[in-house]
Amino acid sequence: MTRILILNPNMTEAMTIRLTEVAARVASPGTAIASATAPRGFPYISSRAEAQIAGAIALEMLAERQGQFDAAIIAAFGDPGLIAARELFDEPVIGMSEAAMLTALMLGKRFGIVSFAARMAPWYEECVEMHGLTGRCAGVFCLDEPISSVADVAAEKSEALVTLSGRAIAAGADVVILAGAPLAGLAAEVAPLIPVPLVDQAQAALKQAETLVALKPRKAGDGRFKRPLPKPSHGLAAALANRISHDDTPSGGSHG
Repeated sequence: MTRILILNPNMTEAMTIRLTEVAARVASPGTAIASATAPRGFPYISSRAEAQIAGAIALEMLAERQGQFDAAIIAAFGDPGLIAARELFDEPVIGMSEAAMLTALMLGKRFGIVSFAARMAPWYEECVEMHGLTGRCAGVFCLDEPISSVADVAAEKSEALVTLSGRAIAAGADVVILAGAPLAGLAAEVAPLIPVPLVDQAQAALKQAETLVALKPRKAGDGRFKRPLPKPSHGLAAALANRISHDDTPSGGSHG
């Protein structure tokens, strides 16, 4: 059995349920999906500062679940905490945005990111840059209009997002990613209205996670992603402090 953890660093449980349900539609037989929602932080991450805070919370959540998963998905577009998690933990950790972008590049030369809030565009652009994919990105296209609620944005703004996808295609996108956790599942609904391939972020992350588990990569013992040397800390959550000090004792087997 392959155990995949979908970790939502946002606090909105309905968002976690949506992400998990959408990912489960493409899960292979024998894949067991567990999910977790941030216990504190923000209902929805929408800025760089919020992402930094949520990334630290994501590390705590991963540490608390050591030994309970074979791969984990940080299920927020923008991948808060991803690079640190790959350094700190043995199991593969997948960023939802990175998985969507890499999957899109298997379908075309350039991808466009389409989302629902203009305030998130700078953070998303920096995420693309972090992953070294700026040259393959046709741009980040975001609506600049009010929404009634994050939970309802996919239904409320689907028509506007389809129109915005047309702008991304006109700018050179061969593939479109509908970005942001609340838009999970929307790609399948609007695919007939958009004349290029769409990538669903949650499903791409789930399939990339399954692939990495099957490939059985080892944890880096050297180089830039080896586990840091033990270090004491003060005031951190116990599980994370133990992971950093190398005093962690996973409750089950670890991957790799």
